[in-house]
Amino acid sequence: MTDTSYDVQGQIAQLWIYPVKSCAGIAVQQAQLSRHGLQWDRHWMVVDGQGEFLTQRTHPRMALIRPEIGTDHLRLHFPGLDALQLPLTAQGGKRRARVWKDVVDAWDLGEWAQPASQWLSAALQTDAQLVRFDPEQPRQASERWVGQDDAPTHFADGYPLLVLSQAAVDELNERLEQQAEPAVDARRFRPNIVISGLEAHDEDRVELLHLLESAGVSLRPCKPCTRCPIPDIDPDSAVPGTAVGQLIRGYRQDPRVEGAITFGMNALVLGLPPGRAATATLQLGQSVAGNLRFD
Repeated sequence: MTDTSYDVQGQIAQLWIYPVKSCAGIAVQQAQLSRHGLQWDRHWMVVDGQGEFLTQRTHPRMALIRPEIGTDHLRLHFPGLDALQLPLTAQGGKRRARVWKDVVDAWDLGEWAQPASQWLSAALQTDAQLVRFDPEQPRQASERWVGQDDAPTHFADGYPLLVLSQAAVDELNERLEQQAEPAVDARRFRPNIVISGLEAHDEDRVELLHLLESAGVSLRPCKPCTRCPIPDIDPDSAVPGTAVGQLIRGYRQDPRVEGAITFGMNALVLGLPPGRAATATLQLGQSVAGNLRFD
């Protein structure tokens, strides 16, 4: 039933977690939501020998590393290699790691560090190591965009969540079809939450997205997600292209970020009870609703 007290209403159509930053995602039926985002999202990160993070921007083969979360293990798959299995709790000493401008104290994997490094280096054909986020080391989103709201994040580029309307992907595919280019799916944009029932890019314009089955919990879209070459990388083959980037440059220049190209909105979580362990459950089909913001 439509609730006329809201300007827009929709449903959670897809939920994605990306346990290892910039590697393939996992589509899930439900997920625990905390202030940091979805459970296990960007909990691990691939770095070089100096602790600098690696991404598909420079290492597109990362798209072919497919994580799997088990009861007590992280398993990584890559074509032509035996799977790498690591305990979820694998933890060694502290080491410095960089995510963009943020330098954080992460954990290495102790006795598992060397096999993980050998496996990743073989997959990516470069020196690569795996680090794990230390939840005791807070990493906050930019105050410029979140204000005084509490918005901690793990190894994500900068914000707890990325929200995308399915209609935005559908509109893009209509434009691609007009240019005789193949359709793409939401994986190109690496969202955590894909919402059906909204107009294309309503996530840009809504003030809050209320999770109607999670009383009092809402998402606040806070910063347009600026886009790099990753949407042009085929997630199934890791082959870079140009069609998606060229097309969205024609209609997604965003004055809120000095004309950069944007697609989707970074978001933070509001309304959870106090305490680091506070969570809510998100699941497919869950209703969301909000009111449009008129700046």
